[in-house]
Amino acid sequence: MTQLPSELTYPATAVACALVGSVFDVKSRRIPNFITLPSILLGLAMHLALGGWRQLLSALAAGIICGLVFLVFYIAGGMGAGDVKLIAAVGCIAGLPHVSYLLVLTALSGGVMAVVLALARGRLQQTIMNVGELAAHHTHEGLQPHPDLNLSNVQTLRLPYALAIAGGSILTLYFQVQ
Repeated sequence: MTQLPSELTYPATAVACALVGSVFDVKSRRIPNFITLPSILLGLAMHLALGGWRQLLSALAAGIICGLVFLVFYIAGGMGAGDVKLIAAVGCIAGLPHVSYLLVLTALSGGVMAVVLALARGRLQQTIMNVGELAAHHTHEGLQPHPDLNLSNVQTLRLPYALAIAGGSILTLYFQVQ
């Protein structure tokens, strides 16, 4: 059996966490706490065991950074709390050196998936107009959720964003292997 190189241990474990979250998000449109909290603890414990206290604190910072970035979108009404907790867990597991890759590649994965979803549903033009409407709204209203274009409106297109988190995690691992 081949041993996983130590620098890939964290991103590979982050991929596993994101994939489990994705399965639940696709099936139930929720990411349960019994996935996210143990995953956060796993990430912190892995970093403590494999790298000591300094790495534990670095992993904690990674989780906080990822969680805070996604918290902005949650406050604005654009994503669920489970997505915020999942990215925080994936960030804790992946660790601080992988956070920039993880966040950028997750955003790119989410953008591509959103375009594909809009195309598949025949709503690309409306989606592009909605993005403009959201940008104008948030320019004037800050993080206040848009009255119509938010998660509570069942008419809006919804992407199980754990899929984008998984995509970003997989791409992060891929770029570490290259």
